[in-house]
Amino acid sequence: MAYASSIGIAMVLAIFGCLFLGSWLDGKLGTGPYFTLLFLLIGIVAGFRNMYVLIRKNFKDEQPLITSVKSEPHRKRPSPKKT
Repeated sequence: MAYASSIGIAMVLAIFGCLFLGSWLDGKLGTGPYFTLLFLLIGIVAGFRNMYVLIRKNFKDEQPLITSVKSEPHRKRPSPKKT
């Protein structure tokens, strides 16, 4: 539960933090919605990057469940049919 909430919080903070910063800059500089849209896109990219980094960090040590069919000695492949 804590892992899922940390991913959500990291994503939401990046998006809304950049959105707030862009809105504040637009208000100070009087540039319309340009900085808001620019920083919103930056926040979305940063949020997904944070999610990717957190997932990679927490799942890097796990082995795949199925390595391959070749690694199972009890399975025999059928011989190819001759044409």
